[in-house]
Amino acid sequence: MHRAVALRTALPIVILLGIGWALLPRRAPQEDLYADRRERMVRVSISGQGIRDSLTLRAMRRVPRHEFVLPEDVDRAYGDYPLPLTHGQTISQPYIVAYMTEVLQPEPGMKALEVGTGSGYQAAVLAATGAEVFTVEIIGALASSAAQRLRRLGYDAVKTRHADGFFGWEEEAPFDAIIVTAAAGFIPPPLLDQLEPEAEW
Repeated sequence: MHRAVALRTALPIVILLGIGWALLPRRAPQEDLYADRRERMVRVSISGQGIRDSLTLRAMRRVPRHEFVLPEDVDRAYGDYPLPLTHGQTISQPYIVAYMTEVLQPEPGMKALEVGTGSGYQAAVLAATGAEVFTVEIIGALASSAAQRLRRLGYDAVKTRHADGFFGWEEEAPFDAIIVTAAAGFIPPPLLDQLEPEAEW
């Protein structure tokens, strides 16, 4: 049985200031540099803070977070803190992304709805666990850029939509899990209606 997260994790996120990762030798190939940084991020900031789900840890190791941040923040992409996006939005800190993913108890074939696409990072992490992901973003420019980014990076299991996430994605319901990555004061009734009847929240 899948567990659903509907706004439980959508409370305002406390910004934790992390310590920047030390730079590796300049002669290291760029992709190796990012792989090393991802591994350290997982070891210190994610499994080091109690995340144990193997699919979640594997996804966090695989998804290139530096592709989902602004160009000027690439060197800070693997620190354990949120970073700014355009339109006043942020990409959540890696630990929060991992925690929200683990709570869903991901498994291949799970059908998940994400409300609040942002840059597409959380959607990519869910897809990397084997989930089929539907993600909704209310800001048109973010929805468009995230869709292009996810296609470019090969996350074909992610379907994107520019819409108000309050109403979910009715024609694709029911979902095994719903994850809300935007703060809200209450659970929108349409989201509860679009969960599988046996899902928990």
